[in-house]
Amino acid sequence: MAAGGSAGRRAQDARRRERDLREQWQAARREAGRWEAASDGEQQVAARLLFLTARGWRLLVDRRWPGTRTANVDMLLVGPGGVFVIGVKNWRAEPTLVNGQLYAAGQNRDNEVAKLLAVTQVAERAVGELGLSPVAVRPVMVFAGHRVNLRLGVVHLLGEPEVAPALASEPARLRPAAVRAISDHLSRVFPAYESAEVPAARTTVPQPAPPEPDTLFDGEALREAEMAAARQAPIEQWMTFLHPDQAALVRRNWGGPARISGPAGTGKTVVGLHRAAYLAQRTTGRILYVTFANNLPRVQRTFLQAMAPAIADRVEFSSLHGWVQSYLREHGIETRLHGNRARSAYSLAWLRSGRDTVLASLDATSHYWREEIDYVIKGRGITSFDEYAVLPRRRRRTVLRRNHREAVWALYEEYERLRVERGIHDFNDVLSLAAEQLRVTAAPPPYAAVITDEIQDLSLTGLRVLRNLAGSVPNGLLLIGDGQQAVYPGGFRLSDAGIDIRGDRSQVLRTNYRNAKEILDTALSIVQGDDFEDLDGERTPGKRDVEQSYRAGRVARVEAPTRVEHDAALLAALQRDLGDPASGPPENHVNFPGNWGDAALLCSNRQQLQHYQRLLAEAGVPVVSLEQYEGCPVAAVKVGTYRKAKGLEFKHVYLPCHDQALRCRAEDGGEVAAERAELARSQLFVAMTRARDTLWLGSVIPSDVETLRTSTA
Repeated sequence: MAAGGSAGRRAQDARRRERDLREQWQAARREAGRWEAASDGEQQVAARLLFLTARGWRLLVDRRWPGTRTANVDMLLVGPGGVFVIGVKNWRAEPTLVNGQLYAAGQNRDNEVAKLLAVTQVAERAVGELGLSPVAVRPVMVFAGHRVNLRLGVVHLLGEPEVAPALASEPARLRPAAVRAISDHLSRVFPAYESAEVPAARTTVPQPAPPEPDTLFDGEALREAEMAAARQAPIEQWMTFLHPDQAALVRRNWGGPARISGPAGTGKTVVGLHRAAYLAQRTTGRILYVTFANNLPRVQRTFLQAMAPAIADRVEFSSLHGWVQSYLREHGIETRLHGNRARSAYSLAWLRSGRDTVLASLDATSHYWREEIDYVIKGRGITSFDEYAVLPRRRRRTVLRRNHREAVWALYEEYERLRVERGIHDFNDVLSLAAEQLRVTAAPPPYAAVITDEIQDLSLTGLRVLRNLAGSVPNGLLLIGDGQQAVYPGGFRLSDAGIDIRGDRSQVLRTNYRNAKEILDTALSIVQGDDFEDLDGERTPGKRDVEQSYRAGRVARVEAPTRVEHDAALLAALQRDLGDPASGPPENHVNFPGNWGDAALLCSNRQQLQHYQRLLAEAGVPVVSLEQYEGCPVAAVKVGTYRKAKGLEFKHVYLPCHDQALRCRAEDGGEVAAERAELARSQLFVAMTRARDTLWLGSVIPSDVETLRTSTA
């Protein structure tokens, strides 16, 4: 190679790129010649954005605003980073923000912001027909001839030099097929005055064969393509997938408290997260997103940050108990929450007032009766025996006659006496304090909206906290949950908390987007005989009709005569499903290759969980506890209990000794045992439906047969 040859080629490439950009600029100026007023500024901005059209973006300029005669939209830009509605301002004076308002040359220009937001909502509705979430549509105001980088609510204010770098740095949301389909759809919704689409930049880089016609990606085909692509991505990205039916609920305007329900896998949590982002874009107040489990808020915060980083700081995520304790501290109300001392007080109360009573004839252990106090008496805010004596004990199927209830009440009073004597609170006390403080507080609600996920796991007192917090204002309270997925004893109806949900404010999602058909069928077979009362009081069969959109996937069942053989089969399955088949079985199961982050190993209790945490660690399998998982992709198997997996989903789920709790409950006999078995089935159902592609079910069944029996579906 001649000296300087490489440098010469780089210079030639640079000159070619310069010619391409000059031609792009000239094309933009020729196109802009057809535009009317303010075209100079729009020409300058269009030239900047041509750098993006060379990288897979599509730019529509000077479009008609549908439904109006003369109003126009300056620009619509669609690309990997989403959809941007762009208003171009050719102001001589520099824009400034004063007390949250837009000014230029001393004049208030908020009317320009209002116009941009209005047309953004039109674009949101348009792309919602293709299943794109409204949070992916964002308004941008660009100022020709100025350097600006500010935010006014959800509107990004950018100067002409800043606009292309800012939009190019947006994280990728859309694939090329979706960019084409969405831009074509928007070009029909917002028709051009003439020919107003800036052509994609010519490039000297060799191009692949032309794609299939864009019409193939419209409507249902586009959604199927996007869903297929999402399934290939890390599970954390899949959690942000939104279907058009779900998108409609995100944008719904409700006149009071509302509820979204539906079977497992129908995307209720995803709708809730997008709803939080949507409301944050349209209100000045903060949004509270609350759930019962204390590990979910971290994960949900991460998901929202990925979906809508511009407004993520305006949505507060918290567990219900965490929020309540913070609220009481802010109002100077002392709480002395001490779980261990409360349990000790109850144990002593059982010895004194429970063990030798008629309660022992139904269940000689203390656990069931502690649940009766926690979930039925204190959880529902019952303060007198007369009220408890006639109370329907929802989801508690063991029949308690009056003498049983009298004994329970005596046990409850002894526990309360010991608790007060020791100067401590339990969780129910803290919730009751907050509910009362909110009831008597005259101040307006501190949040523009409250969204509550997994409401079936709350107590009635916890639900009253939310009712008192949000009130009955339009769009103020959204409740998300499904009675079939309750993993705690006891229950309630929404009307018990004074929450009235009427008409279309109750929406049911019916299409399962998560689980492969065989996985869902297997899970439903566990609860098919357990009808349940949903939160609206309606009796619902355990095997519900669910529309399914995903057919691939498998269920693997392993039965082993010993725990050692069972665990060896589990490790082998992990290697087979997540490791590299070409590498063969690794020596001592150390240093498995594979994408561990796609999998979760779930256990029915903490003792079982500790065993498998040790087993995987000794085998060299990287693990992360669901207690520490924050929703970011991590190269480790997630491990946790069935309860901690609520609200989450994984490509592959492994349930070792999955039927152990069911068999133990069945052997106990009696009404209490039957009730516990039903709850155990509900918990197992929840664990099974966390799986998207693979469900591994292990069992230890002692047998004289030495060989391992394995069946894989």
